Amino acid sequence: MERSTVGDYGANYGTVNPDYGSPAPAMAAAPAANMYGPSAPPPNMFDTVPGYEGTLAGGGGGFLPPPMPSVPMPAPEQPPSPDWHIPSISEDRAREAFAAYVSSKCCYSSAPVKDGVLTNMESFNTYRYRLETFTESRSTEWSQEPYTGQPVDAGLQPAPGPWQIAAQPPAFFQEQKQTIKVPFTSSVKNCHLCLGRGRSPCTNCAGAGNKVCWVCNGSGNRSGEDRCSHCNGRGRENCTSCSGSGSSQCTTCHGKRQLLVFINLNVKWSIEKDDFVAQDSSGLKVEKLQEVSGKELFKDSQYMVYPVRGFPDVSVAQASERLIREHQGKYAQTSRILQQRQTIELIPITKVNYRWKGKPNFYYVYGNEFKVNADDYPATCCCSVM
Repeated sequence: MERSTVGDYGANYGTVNPDYGSPAPAMAAAPAANMYGPSAPPPNMFDTVPGYEGTLAGGGGGFLPPPMPSVPMPAPEQPPSPDWHIPSISEDRAREAFAAYVSSKCCYSSAPVKDGVLTNMESFNTYRYRLETFTESRSTEWSQEPYTGQPVDAGLQPAPGPWQIAAQPPAFFQEQKQTIKVPFTSSVKNCHLCLGRGRSPCTNCAGAGNKVCWVCNGSGNRSGEDRCSHCNGRGRENCTSCSGSGSSQCTTCHGKRQLLVFINLNVKWSIEKDDFVAQDSSGLKVEKLQEVSGKELFKDSQYMVYPVRGFPDVSVAQASERLIREHQGKYAQTSRILQQRQTIELIPITKVNYRWKGKPNFYYVYGNEFKVNADDYPATCCCSVM
């Protein structure tokens, strides 16, 4: 298991999560109710299920707060501080990156690369701190499906609480969703849309089975006294949507007349992520750093990580402490925190100063990819693509 740097956040930090994947005591919350639309099931269609009061049809009730851990957290160990080693690039590597950059530009002359005289190289150590919190959240909703003989178990025994139901979690830091039918909540009800008839009035003809003939516009005649041949002079034609019956199969119960109603548990595993990029004085635009990766200096993955200690740039340590505190306060209220991971990358930025034709110039080499930025390249020409 990877270790973290020294911290003082107490026994809930820097420990393996002992509760991951194990059932926890039931805890339920009653989300605020919404008004149902005209086609939605009426509220009295659903039974009262202890532990699921306030569950809505179609969701929207918010996430259920997680229970307290079922076992006490073990006391953390105090790991040693890592040895922070800051690498730098060589002069030859900087020249190679510059040459590759210029050769990729059709309007750039290679003369500054060949004839430019390097005067000095300045290294700017820019760090990117990232905190990721892997969470599990749960919400419930009433659902329905046409009844075709499925098991009916409501009332046979108490339904398990939302956090007592076992769900198969993915590997850490892999986002996933899972929907589970809550046991002992399924019952059969008459379809609310067709009132148990299995058919509903055709929406195309309003249940009449016919509609005004589009050829004669309902007159029964065409030009002059000629009888309309399309409707045979009736002025109306059979509805093609319902074949003249005036009704169609109910879209809710699919003609079965009854619905199986039950509670669905929606489980969501998410990665909540925040980055902090330390300020630097290189002059390179910060948005350029989003295009590149850095050299990983530090990685720590625990149930709850320690804030970084002893890092050369104090702003990184301060960001680590602040973000860990914010994640705990923000996500622990609505989700179960399963794992945290923090990394520190060094994004190498080297400002290379050189002279060409007696004038000073410079370019940047940055990132693991050795990308080059030379906005003021001194030997460009105008060209057009024919």
